Amino acid sequence: MQSRSDNPDRWTPGSIVFDEAGTEYRVTAARAHGSRLLVSFEGIGDRTAADGLRGRELLVPESWLPDLPEGEWWPHQLEGCQVVTERGRDLGLLSEVIANPANDLWVAVDGSGKETLVPVLKDLLVEVDVPGRRIVVRDVPGLTAPED
Repeated sequence: MQSRSDNPDRWTPGSIVFDEAGTEYRVTAARAHGSRLLVSFEGIGDRTAADGLRGRELLVPESWLPDLPEGEWWPHQLEGCQVVTERGRDLGLLSEVIANPANDLWVAVDGSGKETLVPVLKDLLVEVDVPGRRIVVRDVPGLTAPED
């Protein structure tokens, strides 16, 4: 599996995660396997049962997440926010946060389906208002302002 958790204890034996339907999975073992993890769960005893988990996203309740420092957000908090430029150009809704080694990328999709990749850089972000579901970014020629 691919881990997107910042919590180093997320995959220790005894840890619990849930799938989208709310089914609980208790970790019995985990080890690194290249850039991924091999994880065993209680009650999943063979490859056929493990294949049944393929493609599922395993989560923890939001209440289990630690508070983040000022200026940091969980991806699920940002998804669905309206992304606009300083001059009011609508880039669309933030549909995905792509983790990247240098900096994350936010994918904004407008009404026509056009995607804009917004690098998450301090100098590019003007305002992130999670409760207001709105993100304002600088106008950058060729990126957020293609007509410039």
